[in-house]
Amino acid sequence: MANKTDIIIVGGGVIGSSVAYNLLNDGYTGEITVFEKDKVYEYASTPRSAGGIRQLFTTGINVQISRYGLKKYTTFPEDMAIGNEKAEIDFKQPGYLFLAKNENIDQLEKQMELQQSYGVPSELLSKEELLSIIPELNTKDLQGGLYCGEDGYLDPYSVMQGYARKAKELGANYIYEEVRSIKTEGGKVTGVHLKHGETYESPIVINCAGPWAPALSEQAGLPLPVVPLKRQVIQFDAAEPLENLLPLTVDPTGVYFRHEGTSIITGYGEKVKPGIDFRWHRSFFEEQLWPVLAQRVPNFEKAKITGGWAGMYSHNTKDQNAIIGSHPKMNGYFMAVGFSGHGMQQAPAVGKGLSELIRKGSYETLDLSPLRFERFAEKELVIEGAVV
Repeated sequence: MANKTDIIIVGGGVIGSSVAYNLLNDGYTGEITVFEKDKVYEYASTPRSAGGIRQLFTTGINVQISRYGLKKYTTFPEDMAIGNEKAEIDFKQPGYLFLAKNENIDQLEKQMELQQSYGVPSELLSKEELLSIIPELNTKDLQGGLYCGEDGYLDPYSVMQGYARKAKELGANYIYEEVRSIKTEGGKVTGVHLKHGETYESPIVINCAGPWAPALSEQAGLPLPVVPLKRQVIQFDAAEPLENLLPLTVDPTGVYFRHEGTSIITGYGEKVKPGIDFRWHRSFFEEQLWPVLAQRVPNFEKAKITGGWAGMYSHNTKDQNAIIGSHPKMNGYFMAVGFSGHGMQQAPAVGKGLSELIRKGSYETLDLSPLRFERFAEKELVIEGAVV
């Protein structure tokens, strides 16, 4: 006899747990079952992210999604509290900063105008103003930078656990087993098969499996334009500490850096072959990151690596944006996949949007339809210029 449930969510990371929480918090009364194959989240993408929260995007839909998320994260400890225990996420708001050379200063000015039209307090800073934020910055080759003081970074693992704990308190059932395949029949989803042989029946399956999402979807005959890419993060100590808490700063080369406690973490969207790979290498820092860091901030010339990790980045090969909503060729099959590094900051809006779409049949709080699967066939891609 198969087990029965009303909604199955595949993937209990920040996206899947946000969907579960929002459904139940919005009044859904059916049974929600979340399958997560990694009980301690050792290899989950969420806790391996850099934790940045920014509104500095180049497309209206991403600006709106992130603005919604930022507001939710400011009240997250109270909203996700269990009894008197707040869900602390260490959200710091020293800002987000994109540094600009000659060739991209005009582009950043256009981005600022778009962001401000949605209420984002972004501003274009001069070389002199940059030094008020990072006094040690080498600005010789810079024209300025795009900055938003509301933005910042948080602890991704705590956010994920906050959503999961609250979803459980509201009634979500978490099962720590791997989903082998999605069951379908006559153009409809009917449930999932687990790796150990058990079957669960459900008329709704939501694929939130991160870098493992495309393989799962392809097994059901529904390929997605998403591939897993490795992204490394290196932590180091600078011999000379900085005067101010850093905003998450993105160099014109694409190398980013921010504080992590008294240390610094840094990374870069290196070109790698698609595939699941959790190895990190000191040589990545020495050959690709350190030369840029040392030139940009003299304090980083003497650096001691204290650790590192690699996580999986679900890269949408078409337009580097999330795929959210129902699949046009499979009734009852929903997706929240392909975030291309934006999942952490987009989780609040995605959870809210899917809750509305499933319960009411349409979006209300935010119209996420620009990120529908059908946009690929309809040639209405959402090209995001600010992918870190």
